[in-house]
Amino acid sequence: MVGRARALVTGIAAAGAVALLAGCGSGDAGSSSPSSSPAPGTGPVLVATSTNVWGDVVRQVGGDQVEVTAIISEPSADPHSFEPSAQDQLAVSDAALVVMNGGGYDDFMTRLVDASGTGAPVIDAVEVSGLEGDGHADEHAEDEHAGHDHGAFNEHVWYSFPAVAAVADDVAEHLAELRPEAAETFRANAQAFDARLDELTAQLDSIKATADGTDIGITEPVALYLTEAAGLHDLTPEAFSEAIEGGTDVPVLVLQDTLDLIEGGQIKLLVNNEQTTSAQTEQVTAAAAAAGVPVLEVTETLPEGTDYVGWMQDNIDALRSALGA
Repeated sequence: MVGRARALVTGIAAAGAVALLAGCGSGDAGSSSPSSSPAPGTGPVLVATSTNVWGDVVRQVGGDQVEVTAIISEPSADPHSFEPSAQDQLAVSDAALVVMNGGGYDDFMTRLVDASGTGAPVIDAVEVSGLEGDGHADEHAEDEHAGHDHGAFNEHVWYSFPAVAAVADDVAEHLAELRPEAAETFRANAQAFDARLDELTAQLDSIKATADGTDIGITEPVALYLTEAAGLHDLTPEAFSEAIEGGTDVPVLVLQDTLDLIEGGQIKLLVNNEQTTSAQTEQVTAAAAAAGVPVLEVTETLPEGTDYVGWMQDNIDALRSALGA
């Protein structure tokens, strides 16, 4: 995340050498990465993605025409402390297409791409989404919650359905260039995927119709695009989520302000990133439980046994239940 000290990818050149000697497969438990790319049109298009979230989006578009290696695939993994392996370096080197989140979220992927010397196209989801330059972070600056507005760009764009649709469409076009004979299939798959996202958006609109303006708290802005689409307003002091994102202790007064919002009944829902915990987030979630405030647990990576749409459907169902909407 932006502001968090990330684990640097060290020894990439040495890692690449080890990988070439080992001839190993991918770091994704659900797929493997061959040691060399197949000839054009004779096998699946090899795609490397930074997380299994974008990996699933690619699979929805590419179907059996793609073989995806997600560098981060474990649901329990903390993306902020992740260190790529030699196998990850090899997966990126072999890929015909690379998909990353961007926005400072997965800088390790940029280092892997640079070290690989690959000429493969790289899709940056933040750039494709257009969200970084749309003034999104300032959209509430003049309303009653302006004092709690989060001015820094929120790079968790996979919680924005329009952003994910834009990435899916871009993936389809890149795959069409790599495998022209399947171009129409890729575009049709992207269109079908986008339609499923539209159904999710309609559900958020339904929640917004009854819950618009409801004040919530967050431990981190992971799912903020989703909650904002449902009409919910984040009241969390900016310094709280900044500290959690940065891996530092929350200032005492800021923590107390956050607890006061919960215990005073101003926050009707707390959204917690269960993949990044600290003493402060545990204290806040405990306070919410004691005050009878529902806690919506969210994750940054795709849970095991589901796909992107199923995951987001579960999040929406949990949100609706928590709000009684």
